[in-house]
Amino acid sequence: MSGIRVILIGGTSHTGKSTTARALAERLGFSHATTDHLARHPGRPWRTPDREVPPHVAEHYGTLPLDELIDSVLAHYERQWPRVEEIVAEHAAGEGPGLVLEGSALWPTRVAGLTAPRTGAVWLTAPDALLRERMYTGSGHAAASAPERHLIDVFLARTLRFQELVRAEVERLHLAELPVDGSRTAGETADAVLSAVSAQESVGRPRTPRP
Repeated sequence: MSGIRVILIGGTSHTGKSTTARALAERLGFSHATTDHLARHPGRPWRTPDREVPPHVAEHYGTLPLDELIDSVLAHYERQWPRVEEIVAEHAAGEGPGLVLEGSALWPTRVAGLTAPRTGAVWLTAPDALLRERMYTGSGHAAASAPERHLIDVFLARTLRFQELVRAEVERLHLAELPVDGSRTAGETADAVLSAVSAQESVGRPRTPRP
């Protein structure tokens, strides 16, 4: 695929989408954006130095079973999709800088239906153990209280289940998956993404289908 203007990076939380997207955008002179900023949904349920966990976020992860958490986030991403399509179309056809757009809202089935020219897509996936390690480290799980650890563990369970669903759709549709194991630098992963999208015949689809 030549003259690419839009690169989409999907995947579950903590696969390194944001870090990779920033590195790739800087390398290409593209803009970088995340679907996380398009609309609000209960975010990560752990404290940061400048943020406490809002009560509605704690209630969301503390009361809903896993299947309902998945249904909730998928419905949220479905509502976001028309705006995602607009953003992709604007940058694919535009004259300004290209775009690297990342986010879990880039659901494989919808991305595969895009008809925008000069657009490629890749989904990052990671071993469960790596996702757990990254999430526990980033959330301060070891020092958290028991109720706080419970919310983190629920978010982790949703993250792992979401990845299962993403991988199933990527495999079913023969789309581009890029496994990450933490051994590559952000720049190396960005190179791998660029190589993958350059070898696509349509959005997310390699010229040579996966076996």
